[in-house]
Amino acid sequence: MALALIMSSFVAASRIGGAAQQYVLAAHRIDPVLAPTVMFGRSPAKGSEGQVTAPPVFRRMLADIEADAMFGYVDLVITGHFSLPAQVEIAAEVLERIRAAAERRPVVIVDPIMGDAPGGLYVKPEVAAAVADRLVPLADWITPNLWELSRLAGLEATDATSAAAAARKLGRPALVTSVPAGPGEIGLLFAAGDEAVLFAHPKLKQAPNGTGDLVTASFGAGLVEGLAPLAAAERAARAVAEAVQASKAWGSPELPLVALADRLVNPTAKVRVQRL
Repeated sequence: MALALIMSSFVAASRIGGAAQQYVLAAHRIDPVLAPTVMFGRSPAKGSEGQVTAPPVFRRMLADIEADAMFGYVDLVITGHFSLPAQVEIAAEVLERIRAAAERRPVVIVDPIMGDAPGGLYVKPEVAAAVADRLVPLADWITPNLWELSRLAGLEATDATSAAAAARKLGRPALVTSVPAGPGEIGLLFAAGDEAVLFAHPKLKQAPNGTGDLVTASFGAGLVEGLAPLAAAERAARAVAEAVQASKAWGSPELPLVALADRLVNPTAKVRVQRL
């Protein structure tokens, strides 16, 4: 049985954050354990006010998970949204303990949630700094959006080519979301070492939130299943294209992750593959 630890947000009525990633991982037969950093009833984009998990509570929650000996069996760790720099520090300490306890090296994916264009930062500046300083160096892979990649690398990325350059400057294997592609397209950029591949699919005028969370969970599931990173990235791109197309066809304001479970595991949506 594969096991994943998620440290991110919980949103009850929206398919975003760690709660959404639980559904994606479960579809892949990966058992998810979510330690929420903040809890919302619905998306904060709709004006919901959440309850931040106080650092002592967050620490105790993770200690209880550790006490059940789960750290030794973790195959995948995903970090996402944090509300306080103290939470980030606790998460970094947990990553170090998991790596020390695990019988095999788990995959660590850091989604450095900080902000997006055009609004910029939507977390506290000290949270963004903590994520960059403490979590990104511990990651096997990062899954930033284009704006976050630019901030982390200190190099403005506006397209796939400049995003690949920013990822190389940062020096971390990356799967970059929301990358402009061809006319009417949006892309997912795989950047590792000297290799850069863009997976592009049609861009909707208005897509549901949570596509980045879906990409991160799908990519992590692929790595746990033993797929090569590039193959896992392509499947993640097809999965997000599948989900977005289904949400449009069904008139769903949210990503229909539960209804699409089998199609997320074996997506058939087409993507355009471009090697850079």
